[in-house]
Amino acid sequence: MPSYVKFETPKEVVDGVIEALSVAKDSGRIRKGINETTKSIERKAAKLVVIASDVEPEEIVIHIPMLCEEKGIPYVYVPTKVELGKAVGIPVPTSSVAVEDAGGANEILNNVLKRLPKHEAHAEKKQEAPERHEHKPAEKPAEAAPAPEGEKPRKEKKPKKPKAKEEKPAEEKKE
Repeated sequence: MPSYVKFETPKEVVDGVIEALSVAKDSGRIRKGINETTKSIERKAAKLVVIASDVEPEEIVIHIPMLCEEKGIPYVYVPTKVELGKAVGIPVPTSSVAVEDAGGANEILNNVLKRLPKHEAHAEKKQEAPERHEHKPAEKPAEAAPAPEGEKPRKEKKPKKPKAKEEKPAEEKKE
């Protein structure tokens, strides 16, 4: 088993995924290929990501499971790229697919999602509150010493912003 495959998907789940993809390709919205799948995950548009288990070299898809876990998107593996390509109606193998809208396959997809193996990757991650750092109030600038009696108090001078130098057009030389 390749290193990017984190769990084995049961046969009945694979069959459901293939069926859902076959229906969704006509009535829903599917992104095919590594680049499109990655974009769909990053935009959190994907409802389910399907990855082939026979991708060579592995580096092509190794980022997808981690990205799915980070974004809280469920993913599954199917045995071959050829099977995945046929399921989405393309004549070539494909390494990954993202289902953005299941269309008529909504019910099938929901059943598949319920039957997914319970792995850490699929567990809904509770959003933990970020650690709070104590913020110190901004320090106020030191106030100017009071002016001696009979004198006007001085105003603090603000630093001047340097003015942009205007470039003068070069004079045309007459010959």
